[in-house]
Amino acid sequence: MGRSILVTGGAGFIGSHLVDLLLERPDTAVTVLDKLTYAGSRRNLAPHERNPRFRFVLGDVADPGVVEPLVRAADRVVHAAAESFVDRSIEDSKVFVESNVLGTQVVLEACRESDTPLLFVSTDEVYGAGQPEGVFEEDDPLLPRNPYAASKAGADLLCRSYWITYRLAVTIVRGTNTFGPRQHPEKAIPTFIVSALRGRPIPVYGDGSHRREWLYVRDFVRAVATVMDEGEPGGVYNIGGGFELSNLELARRICEAVGAPESLITFVPDRPGHDVRYGLGWERLSALGWRPAVPFSDGLATTVAWYRDNLSWVEEVVSEGRS
Repeated sequence: MGRSILVTGGAGFIGSHLVDLLLERPDTAVTVLDKLTYAGSRRNLAPHERNPRFRFVLGDVADPGVVEPLVRAADRVVHAAAESFVDRSIEDSKVFVESNVLGTQVVLEACRESDTPLLFVSTDEVYGAGQPEGVFEEDDPLLPRNPYAASKAGADLLCRSYWITYRLAVTIVRGTNTFGPRQHPEKAIPTFIVSALRGRPIPVYGDGSHRREWLYVRDFVRAVATVMDEGEPGGVYNIGGGFELSNLELARRICEAVGAPESLITFVPDRPGHDVRYGLGWERLSALGWRPAVPFSDGLATTVAWYRDNLSWVEEVVSEGRS
């Protein structure tokens, strides 16, 4: 008999790519629960709408009446739903606490009541500011520095408490920066690509020296699936293995890929609490057999080509976010 997996936030960027991957398994059925806020769109799931193994439910992860029956019907839950844009959290932290902390508590409680295993998609930002060299390991303290990261750290710790207190089978992944097709245009790489394609200024925070690792989304969701299948209950797994470069170098690489002049790069005031660098050790994930497969240059070329061919998608998603 096949498995039924509930993916919260499955209409978003990472969630929809995970749905793509899971539905490639012929014995797997997927239910998506998504509120369809600015970051989620049914367009991301369009290829699956006629698949009998796929179901979409419009609803809020913070609503127990919606969540509980879906969790009871699932063999496993991947909780990827979250408000995730740092700049928005600085402007209004309340919605981040409601979605990321309260929403996670509701999902955890439903999983506890039905004894359904849960994988929680966290972020490397819970660790706080990294050093110029070195990496974060899974047992390092959580020291978030912005409201988004703090809300994810709160959810992360709630998951840990449900493992320790209730012995709920919870696993946690803390991922590096991800990129690829269908990412919301307010995130860094889509912003840079769309600006370059349109010949508009490419906004780079501060002096562009902030550094990030970038992992192609297909590799990221393969890592999530690997931990879902092979991870130890109560375990925490960093998803690292990305390609590290500064934001200024990233903007230059995108200008080259698009064929746009570097003169479009424009430095803008830095945001508050902007972490200079992260960096993740991922030996635990490697021990499960996962390795990144898509070189950064290949993933970037695919991503640029997708946005070049789908600028109408960008317009539609931005319009949905304003409505």
